[in-house]
Amino acid sequence: MEKFEGYIFTALCSTNFLVSCLLFSKITREQREPYMDEIFHVRQAQKYCYGKFNEWDPMITTLPGLYLASVGVIKPVVWLVDLTGKVVCSTAMLRFINLLFNCGILYLLYLIICKLHLKEKTKTASRRVLSALSLSTFPVLYFFNFLYYTDVGSTFFILFTYLMTLYGCHKASALLGVFAIFFRQTNIIWVAFCAATVVANKMDETWRTEQSKKKDDKLPCQIPFSVSGVKRVMRFLLEFLTTANHVKAVTLVAWPYILVAVGFIAFIVLNDGIVIGDRTSHEACLNFPQLFYFFSFALFFSIPTSLCYHRALRFLQTLKKQPLLYLVITGLCLLLVWKFTFVHKYLLADNRHFPFYVWKRIFQKHEAVRFALIPAYVFAAWNFVDALKSRSLFWILAFLVCLLAATVPQKLLEFRYFIVPYLLYRLHMPLPSLTRLVLEFLFYTAVNAATLYIFVNKTFQWPNSPAVQRFMW
Repeated sequence: MEKFEGYIFTALCSTNFLVSCLLFSKITREQREPYMDEIFHVRQAQKYCYGKFNEWDPMITTLPGLYLASVGVIKPVVWLVDLTGKVVCSTAMLRFINLLFNCGILYLLYLIICKLHLKEKTKTASRRVLSALSLSTFPVLYFFNFLYYTDVGSTFFILFTYLMTLYGCHKASALLGVFAIFFRQTNIIWVAFCAATVVANKMDETWRTEQSKKKDDKLPCQIPFSVSGVKRVMRFLLEFLTTANHVKAVTLVAWPYILVAVGFIAFIVLNDGIVIGDRTSHEACLNFPQLFYFFSFALFFSIPTSLCYHRALRFLQTLKKQPLLYLVITGLCLLLVWKFTFVHKYLLADNRHFPFYVWKRIFQKHEAVRFALIPAYVFAAWNFVDALKSRSLFWILAFLVCLLAATVPQKLLEFRYFIVPYLLYRLHMPLPSLTRLVLEFLFYTAVNAATLYIFVNKTFQWPNSPAVQRFMW
């Protein structure tokens, strides 16, 4: 840690917490009662607070990690300061748990950035600190600091899991992964990603060893677009995964994650599926355009750090060099959009969510719009992969496979589901310049200011209900 970096980071943490507390106070005064999904989460958490652990709301589809964590924090505090009455496990107190998780997220982001960008250690203290601060204010995540949802706690434990993986503490990582799964079952994918990075590291080492014997120590860092390149990588993967010594070496390191996977499979068998509670509204499907929506989402929020004139020019040069490849990719995208677009009933029925307006004002304008957007999807996907080109090919493949598993089965377009993959993407990009980080922070701050202002001030009512409704992510 460079001189004064620790002091600067501590000061920023304190300022961030103070600003968040002031916003929390304003939002809680305006919306005192549980809102949207909070109605189910708050009610269930209060049952746990009163010791009713055998009662469960069938509308809740996630495991009770959030409620157990809340009780684990609130009960000792209540005992220490001798709190009684309605304030105990009130909506405001439960929401405050997520504000505490956000403080932890800021610190975890900083530690992950330091670990991932060790080679860029010199003269980057301000960039590391500002990068962590900026990502902690990522709009979709930051908004839910002030409501009692599972997203903030889920993100905290996934980042903690990944940090332990980076430090080689795989038993601790697997245990934290279990906590993450208790917040949201689909987090098993990101626990699998942590295990996959271990496998990718072993593959990198093996590749270097084999190529050094051939006097070619170049490690594949980009997706091979040639037929020979694909064959070469596929042959290596097949050999690696069928060689007993390699499998043994990976198993000796990754066994804690394997135990988590076995436990999760047992849960699926006993529960007869991943979802608990209301299964009819959370049915899996092959919604391939979800991947395209994510790439577009990632492009939008990474504009300050990933887009530049030279990258756009490089994309055009790539198109010129390999027109047939991109023609095939575009044709495949057309097929996937045509045959595999699914629209969840909640997306069209609930006008309180921003995705409702994205769908209504863009995709529902005309049937051809979803096809007209395909060139933008192709560019967004290329930009996504190009921004990660500093990572090894095997790491990129692991990330893309997990991204596919996390997005495609989701029928409902929810920006909240993109939080973890976006943060992992942004963390693994090369550390942006100070100017770009300032622009990113200002961009995120502007979006946060707009969304929170709309939530607090732009209320409305449905014709058949006197309740106040608010717009949110």
